[in-house]
Amino acid sequence: MTQQQPPTGDTPLVGLTVDRAVATITLDSPRNRNALSARLRSELSKALADAMADDEVRGIVLTATGPVFCAGADLKEIGAALAGEQIEPAPELPEIFEQIMSGPKPVVAVLNGAARAGGIGLVAAADIALAPRSATFAFTEVRIGAVPAIISVPVSARMHSRQLSRYFITGELFDAADAAHAGLITQAVPDREMEHALESVLEGLRAAAPAALSRTKQLLGEVAGGVEAAPDRRSEAFERMGRLSAEFFAGEEAAEGRTAFFEKRPPSWSR
Repeated sequence: MTQQQPPTGDTPLVGLTVDRAVATITLDSPRNRNALSARLRSELSKALADAMADDEVRGIVLTATGPVFCAGADLKEIGAALAGEQIEPAPELPEIFEQIMSGPKPVVAVLNGAARAGGIGLVAAADIALAPRSATFAFTEVRIGAVPAIISVPVSARMHSRQLSRYFITGELFDAADAAHAGLITQAVPDREMEHALESVLEGLRAAAPAALSRTKQLLGEVAGGVEAAPDRRSEAFERMGRLSAEFFAGEEAAEGRTAFFEKRPPSWSR
């Protein structure tokens, strides 16, 4: 197991560990409910970059400490910046969402509690999202005179339009079961079963061939929204997907996968 080392003298706001091909990135600023301050965004962006670049990493778990997963923007910091105070330069949310959504490794959001506003953007950007049934969600922007503009990009790619309209416009609280029904999260899990639910997902990641796993994540991004299924695009899509399928079936990973299947053993990449 490896662990990211914080700068000397600083208490890190984001932790990074790697174990059995899975990197775990942990938001660790419970004093302000893991709000997306400039420093937390900087550390989160670096942790994501390091995990995505690590050849030993098959997938990434994004979680947090304390009773809240992420409260969204750091409103005190925003107020200070508007008042003219100097805030340290940091990656903005679009860059972080793009790291998660377009990075080569799948990201699994594992909520430890509530998510609000921009914190829900992290959940939506992830490839898989598990939340305890006790978790709650709310797009609180309209209630403080703001608009959920930036997070609408990843969130609208997940949530069904009717629920999206309701929760964006009202800012009301909704629970994990409603979030799963709306498409925001993958699964609402009984609180005591979160570890088991996560392990089921990680078992799948560890059993997947690395290159095939990365390309499948990319494929999901390409077909999002059903564009490839449009009648005027269907023939072209089938041709491109046929070439992609043939490329991977002829590759080294598929050869090893077939050999392992017939020899009744785990493939070489299994962790």
